[in-house]
Amino acid sequence: MPRTVNVEARAVRREAFVDVALRLIQLKGYEQMSVQDVLDELDASRGAFYYYFDSKLALLEAAVDRVVEVALAAVAPVAADPTLRAVEKLGRLFTGIAGWKAERKELMLALIEVWCSDDNAIVREKLRRSTLLSLVPLLARIIEQGRAEGVMSADSSEGAGRAVVSLMLGAQDLALELFLARQANAIPFEVVETGIAAYTDALERILGVRPGSLALIDEPTLRLWFG
Repeated sequence: MPRTVNVEARAVRREAFVDVALRLIQLKGYEQMSVQDVLDELDASRGAFYYYFDSKLALLEAAVDRVVEVALAAVAPVAADPTLRAVEKLGRLFTGIAGWKAERKELMLALIEVWCSDDNAIVREKLRRSTLLSLVPLLARIIEQGRAEGVMSADSSEGAGRAVVSLMLGAQDLALELFLARQANAIPFEVVETGIAAYTDALERILGVRPGSLALIDEPTLRLWFG
C-alpha cells in the first residue's frame, strides 16, 4: 500500500509541474519561461524537476500532451452518445474541438509561437503521432456507425479515420498560415473561408457524406480567430 501511495503522489507532483508550465507559457511564453521560473512557482528544487523531466523541452512535450488529452476528453462523450447519428457526432466533434481551443485562446496563441519554432520540430511530430493514435479509433467507430446508417460510403472505417485525422492536421497547418497572414493583414477573410472550405470538401468526399453536412469549424469560431 505505501508503494501505491508513493506512485500516486509522484504522479500528482508531476502534474503540478505541467500545470505551472501551461500557466507560465500562457503568461510569458515558452521561450521566456525558464526552469527556474517553474521551480519558483512550486518552491521545488532542480533535483525534483529533473526527477520527472530530462529537460525544459520534455516539460513542453508533457504540457502539449496534456492539452491534447484534455481536449479529446472534452469531446469524447459526443462520440459515445447512443442518441446521436454519425454525421451529427462528427459535426459536434469538429466544432467541439474548435470551441475548446477558442475558449482557451490566450493559451493557444502562446502555443502557436512554440509550434512555429524550428527548435520544436520534435514536439510537433510527437503531437501529430499522439493525435493520430488518439483520434483514429474514435473516428473509426463513428465512421462504422455512419456506414451502418447508410450515410457514409468509406470502404474502410479505420483507413478513413486515418485519412480524416491527416486532413485535420493539414487543415490545422493551413489555419496557422492563414492566421499569421491575417495578423499581418496580408489576406482578406474570404481567403480563409475558401481555404478551410477546401478541406471540408475533401473531408466529405473521403467519407462519402452529403455535401454541406459537415464543417471543420463553425462560422462564429472562424471569425473569432480570423475576423
